[in-house]
Amino acid sequence: MNLADTLNLGCACQTLSLPLLREQLETGPALDGLVARLTLSHPHLFSSSAVFMDSAMALRIQQAVAAIERVIALPAWQQQALARAPAIAAHDHGPAGVFMGYDFHLTDAGPRLIEINSNAGGALLNAALARAHSACCNAMGQVADPRGALRALDAEFVDMFRAEWASQRGQAPWRNVLIVDDAPTQQYLAPEFDVFRELFAAHGLTAVVADATELQWHDGALHHPALPAGMAVDLVYNRLTDFYLQEDDHQALRLAHEAGAVVLTPHPRTHALHADKRNLVALSDGDLLAQWGVSEADRALLDTVVPSTQRVSADRADALWAARRGLFFKPAAGFGARAAYRGDKLTRRVWAEILAGDYVAQALVPPSERLVRVQDGTQRLKLDLRAYTYRGGVQLLAARTWTGQTTNFRTEGGGFAPVVVVP
Repeated sequence: MNLADTLNLGCACQTLSLPLLREQLETGPALDGLVARLTLSHPHLFSSSAVFMDSAMALRIQQAVAAIERVIALPAWQQQALARAPAIAAHDHGPAGVFMGYDFHLTDAGPRLIEINSNAGGALLNAALARAHSACCNAMGQVADPRGALRALDAEFVDMFRAEWASQRGQAPWRNVLIVDDAPTQQYLAPEFDVFRELFAAHGLTAVVADATELQWHDGALHHPALPAGMAVDLVYNRLTDFYLQEDDHQALRLAHEAGAVVLTPHPRTHALHADKRNLVALSDGDLLAQWGVSEADRALLDTVVPSTQRVSADRADALWAARRGLFFKPAAGFGARAAYRGDKLTRRVWAEILAGDYVAQALVPPSERLVRVQDGTQRLKLDLRAYTYRGGVQLLAARTWTGQTTNFRTEGGGFAPVVVVP
């Protein structure tokens, strides 16, 4: 094993400092007591153990993300992806979409792409968590953040939103931002919304956490009652999982986006081009990529990174059922492991639902493991890796550790974990 594997499977060291986590997260009076509240309400959100990664693995992930973004930029890719998406995805006002999430399982042969998410949550929490781990001792800090990138990451995130604003509005002044979700106070990652609000406010912006139902569309602009009278909404940081804004409660945001009256990020086009699970079928089809003009080098890279993926259809039903133990089934428009199933756990009832739905079948890639300390000793947990990216560049690597069929935040010793890249 390399050094990273040896540490992951042999070292249960706990490096999280709660006082430092409070320092990183409770950055304003409105956030006082946040860590204490999270300890009660989200006891398994943060892991006390870091995850270690080989430097060659980290480099391969960066290369894979860049290659996929080059493929997505091709006219042929965009034509096929937009053809099956609702018409709203055709609108391109300039923004690329903040916080893309590329999720990987780590294998002996390198990283394997599991899925791509267009509004990946947790980046701000993971940045704070990484700083709270890396600052526990001089040695940890020197390895976890040798160039000081973690210390500058929050400002980089704000600059990313500024770039989204400028891509649609040019040099016009940016005054406000709304962090929008359905019933935001009830969302599992609601604490992150509050941290974002304080971060934006610290950079001189009027920032509001808003329920999508509170938005109002009139006089050619999007409005919210929490903004000063007469001030329209400038930018919406979109955390909705109604990716195409099809629900009635999202009509005001949909009309504003279609009219180009608000800067929306991420937006429907982002989801169609990146996160629809059917895109994995094309990414794993070397012949099709060659027809579209993807370079031989990128095809070779993607062949090693993207597991074979195929559409589930009635004419393939018998073959897929027979091969189910080596497959993982995901809904094309799904997210967060909802309605996703390991083939070896399928019942005939669930299989019938899969056939009636719109699913893809991906070659099963078992996750690697991390040894963690729990009350009764130590335990091996599964882990996956998320690369938070913007315009093809990796901003942050973070891990999640868990037990069970799919990723969750219900495991003792598990949760978000910082990634430490080692030689």
